[in-house]
Order: sequence, then structure tokens, then C-alpha cells
Amino acid sequence: MLRRVLPVFLLAVAVLTTVGCHKNKTQNPLANIDSKQPDKVLYDRAMAALKKNKFDVARITLQTLINTYPDSEYIARAKLAVGDAWYEEGGSSGLAQAEIEYKDFITFFPNLPEAAEAQLKVANIHYKQMEKPDRDFTHARRAEDEYKQLILQFPDSKLVPDARQRLLQVQEVLAEREFRIGRFYYTRESWAAAIARLKSLVDTYPLYSQADEALFLLGQAYERQMEIVRATRFTETIKGELLKKFTDAATEAYSRIITRYPAMARVEDAKRRLEALHQPVPTPTEAAIAQNKAEEESRGETGMRRRLFMNLRRGPDVARATKVGEPTMTDPPQTSAPDIVRETGKTIQEAAAGGAGGSHSVSVETVNTGEPPKSDPTPHSAPPVGTAPGTQPAPDAEQQGPPPTQINEAAEGQSDAAAPADPNAKDGKDSKDSKDDKDSTSSSRKKKKTGLRKIIPF
Repeated sequence: MLRRVLPVFLLAVAVLTTVGCHKNKTQNPLANIDSKQPDKVLYDRAMAALKKNKFDVARITLQTLINTYPDSEYIARAKLAVGDAWYEEGGSSGLAQAEIEYKDFITFFPNLPEAAEAQLKVANIHYKQMEKPDRDFTHARRAEDEYKQLILQFPDSKLVPDARQRLLQVQEVLAEREFRIGRFYYTRESWAAAIARLKSLVDTYPLYSQADEALFLLGQAYERQMEIVRATRFTETIKGELLKKFTDAATEAYSRIITRYPAMARVEDAKRRLEALHQPVPTPTEAAIAQNKAEEESRGETGMRRRLFMNLRRGPDVARATKVGEPTMTDPPQTSAPDIVRETGKTIQEAAAGGAGGSHSVSVETVNTGEPPKSDPTPHSAPPVGTAPGTQPAPDAEQQGPPPTQINEAAEGQSDAAAPADPNAKDGKDSKDSKDDKDSTSSSRKKKKTGLRKIIPF
């Protein structure tokens, strides 16, 4: 009996042992193998700790795996998981450390599909910390750069559409910032600075939700400069060149509203300004109309409730960002206020040199802000529209009296024409009426720039 029972008992023990061994094995979906290797055990423990939000335990376990088994097949996943642990923990320090880990992963494993995922998370780190347009724009600029890097470095990744949409939202915030700065300069009558900001805006972010408003303000700024030129005492040659320059620039801004943004609100205003400037009004194409309508229909609206909650949040409102179109991938050359001033000065010099038969010296008439010269027989007339009080236009050539006693010889290369003292001034002061004297002494506000100083402020 014992001889019969013993073999059966041993066979049963062997079967139970084999089944138990198979149950203790867990299949790893990442490596697609059945294993009880130590590196795999460490990786599973780290993943379990990460699911339970035990971020410190997960990072220590993953770092042990990386240091102990440098040739393991789990190394790539472990490095990415370390970044995920910091990313999930959050906070400014945690996100900064997560960015470092993701950048290391992209450096060591650029050909893995997970590299695009790491790059997207780097961009999302800055997107999450992005602030409103009137505050620090560092994270917005970094997010723009990182989303562009993803689109350019991993063009075949399935994550590119998400990155493109986020990039459109980031560029909406950056464009809104530029628009607010340009509008601020416009209200302060700093025309060169306003033109620089607004022109850079419309060239860099054509999908901005208020691009038509920015172009209209740009055209208005050029028109204000035209009014200043008419009030100066430049020669007719210089005036003609400057007026042509500013008229062409304003025409281009207004025409662009009609041809590029025909479905937006400023189209009719742009047409009226072109007619007032005696410039042709362009006709938009059917493709341009369809494109602009699609852009406007894709934009969201910010309701009363959303605006209330946005005031309590740190992040910006991106509801007005378009959902169609391609974001700007390469920034065009930016326009600066000093460049505009230099171009204006160059135009003045070239026009003066041409009128003087090619000479290299320019005689600029005195620009007075007080009363007209006594030799002028014509009665006092009202200044042009937009001219500061007290600024008089230049009289006709045949009506001018003796030349001023002091002129400026502007050498070639200078961009500013300084105005000498009024020949009628007494004791170094311009002659003004008693009302102007009273206003200038009783007011503590900063005096507005007049005449040529609105165009060339230094």
C-alpha cells in the first residue's frame, strides 16, 4: 500500500509546485516577458508607489534600479518615470526638476516614441505656469519655444496636433501683451514706440483675435505723424517725402485689414480712412473671406461667469484663440522705435540733399512754437488738425520774410534736426501770450511733445 501511495503523493506535490510558480509570475506589458528579475521587481514597486502618490518612494526605487542595473531593459522607462513622479507632485520646484529629467530623457533616448511625450510635458510645464498678458511673460515665451521644438523635432508624432493647438493659445496670450503695450504708447502719443509694437504684433501673430484693431491703430499712428509733418517748417521737398512715406504706410495697414481680415469689425472703418486719404480700396478674395470666417467661428466666447472666475485665477484666458490655421513657427524681423526714428531721419536727409542738388549739408528752418515771425503779412490762422496748441504751419515761400538769424547745419548721418531759439524771443525765452505762461507755470503735468519731437523724440 505504501509503495502505491508514495508515487501518487510525490506527483501531486510536483503539480502544485509548478502551478504555484506560474501564479507568482506577473507579465510585464512593457517588456512583454515573464520574469522575476530584480530590476523588474523594482520597476513594479515604483509604479505601485507612483499610483498611490508616494512620489519619494517611487523616485528612490527607480533611482536604485537605474544605478544598480544600468544595462536593464527598464532603464528608459525608469528615467521617464522619474520625471513623471516630479511632474505629478507639482509645485514650482517639482516642475523645474521634472523638466530637467525630461530633458535628460530626450538627450539619452531621442529616437524612442516616448521622447515626443517628454517634450510635450516640458512644454506643458511652462503652459501650466503661464500668467496673464499684463504680468510676467517668461513662461509664455518658454512654452512657445518648447511647443515649436516638439513640432519641428518630432513632426510625425501623434502629439503634434495637441502641441499645435496649445501653441495657438500661447501665441494669443503673447499677442495680447504686445497689443496692450502698443495701445498704451498710442494713448501717450509716443508714435514711434506705438508703431514699433503694433507692426511687430501684426507681422508675428496674424491669427490674433484683435489683429484688425491693431492694424487700425497702426494706420492711425501714421496719420498722426502726417499731421505733425504738416505743422513743421520743413521745406516742401522734405514735407512731401515724409508725407508720402507715412501715407504709404497707413495705406498698407488699412488695406491689410480689408484683404486679410474681411470678416472682422474694422473693415468699414478702414475703407473710410482709405477714401479720406484718396487711396484705392482693395477687394478681398473669396478665399480670404472664407479663411477669416473660419477663424472667427472657431473662437470661443468668455461669458460673465468665466470672466469672474478668471479674475481669481493666475492663468490667462485663452478662449479667444483660434482653433484653425497654422501658428507662427519663425518670427519675422522685429521693428523697434529707434529703427523708425533712424528711418525718418534718413528720409529727411535724403530729401534735403536732393533738394540742395546733392550737397551733404542740410539747412533746416527754425521750428517755432510761439507766435509767427513779424515779417509774415498773413493773418494768424488756426493750426492743422492734431497739432499741439501754439504750433504754426510754415508760410508759403513767397510770403516768408528775411531768413531766421540762426540755422542748423545737420551733417550727413544725423537723424535729428534740432530747432534753434525763436528769433523773436527775449532773454532766451519764446514769446507767448499770458494765458500760455499761466498754463505752463500752474500745471504740474508733463508737457506734451509738439512739432518734430513727436516724430523724433530725442
